[in-house]
Amino acid sequence: MLWQMKRRYTLLLLIPVTFLFLSLLSLQTGIHSKVIHGLKNQKLEKSKEPKPLPRHPIYKPVPSQRAIPIVDNFPRAAIATSSSDLPPVPSWNQPPAPHVQEKTPLFISFTRNWLLLQQVVVSYIAAGWPPEDIYVVENTGAFNANKERKLTLQNPSYIDYQRLTKIFGVNVLTPPTLLSFAQLQNYYLFTAVEKGWDYFFWGHMDVVALATEDIPPPYRSLYIRAVEHLRENLAPGYARDDQGREGRWAIRFFAYDWLALVNVHAFLEVGGWDTMIPYYGTDCDMHERLGMAKLKSEIGNVGLIYDTGTSLPDLEILYRRKPRVIGTENSTSLDLLHEKRKLPDLIDINDTVEDDFNSPAWEELHQAMEKLMYAKQHTETGLGRNGWQLRQAGGQGEPFYRDPEGFNIAIEMIIETGRRVFDEKWGHRGCDLRGVGLSAGDAWRVEHDWYVLPVVLPLPAQDSVTKCCSRDRPEEKQ
Repeated sequence: MLWQMKRRYTLLLLIPVTFLFLSLLSLQTGIHSKVIHGLKNQKLEKSKEPKPLPRHPIYKPVPSQRAIPIVDNFPRAAIATSSSDLPPVPSWNQPPAPHVQEKTPLFISFTRNWLLLQQVVVSYIAAGWPPEDIYVVENTGAFNANKERKLTLQNPSYIDYQRLTKIFGVNVLTPPTLLSFAQLQNYYLFTAVEKGWDYFFWGHMDVVALATEDIPPPYRSLYIRAVEHLRENLAPGYARDDQGREGRWAIRFFAYDWLALVNVHAFLEVGGWDTMIPYYGTDCDMHERLGMAKLKSEIGNVGLIYDTGTSLPDLEILYRRKPRVIGTENSTSLDLLHEKRKLPDLIDINDTVEDDFNSPAWEELHQAMEKLMYAKQHTETGLGRNGWQLRQAGGQGEPFYRDPEGFNIAIEMIIETGRRVFDEKWGHRGCDLRGVGLSAGDAWRVEHDWYVLPVVLPLPAQDSVTKCCSRDRPEEKQ
């Protein structure tokens, strides 16, 4: 009996002990499992973590070739203290005194490359354009830095403000910020309205203007021929439309828009330039809208205008002078494409005489400009025909400095965006908007047509000058 009681008691005691043992064992196993699982998760999470990035910033390779430092291309002007220190304009190109009755403002815009700007300004002055009628638009975004002489020659945005205004006698206008080509054209229109001009001339900065001397008489300078075209456009009855309205002209091209005469009221009538198309295509858009409004566009000829990407080594050659003493170095016989005179080599301006009209020196100058234009059109440098925009690469640390290559990349990106805007605006790719049946009210309302073959309608004969509107010229479109 006692033995049975002990056995029962032992069983009763064994049950809770066993339960407790099993509970502790289960708890330990769970903890162990969680620990193992946790370690596995940690390893998994570590494997999913991104690899550490390389140090930042990582810089692009430094260009192997930097631009060669430029040298001023007008040594005599560099040491001049007044306009009297410069050679006189050739007698056959002297601007009329007193000034012609008409106003003849000429806009030339600048963004980069001082050598080309100085060259085009001197060429127009030597061709007879009154300096006081020339307006250089300093489109650099550098505010007053050039006026205050804070930029140096190697800086792409550099201009010699004092030389332009005090020595050459031209005007310099500075917009409040850097403008695109379309904005710049509207700035011309705005300035004309503010000054009360009904018309103006404008030209590219990467050109050289020469009067044509080897043509039958009577001779007229480039400037006088431009005035004659202006008078034709302003004559009573000119450009009369089918409603009897006179003066329905918009623009007259001289070598396309390397030089152009603009009717301010016509451009304002159609709403000015579309600044949403900042560079390529904006001239197509503008000139086609002028045609849609039945405003006349024509071609004129005032002389020789060369599209150049490089400068003559010494701009004094444009003034057509030769030494007074026979046998000394003839300034009109320099190697125009390669030789640059140094300051000590300059002949006193009083020891020079005017060259002969239509002399061999003029033919030499003409041939030199033909070579420069050919070189730009057929460049083998890899920079393309707009390589002149990257000719200067200095100015680091100066006010409003911008990296030249980065600036160029940004311009190209904006150009591409503008192309897409033009395509979307008209639903058409190409400058022949009227040729495919589009009219003024169709902007932003037409589906894309580049998936179908359009029916091409004939253009009016007078508008043949606008067929090649958009060319590979973004600067000056600057």
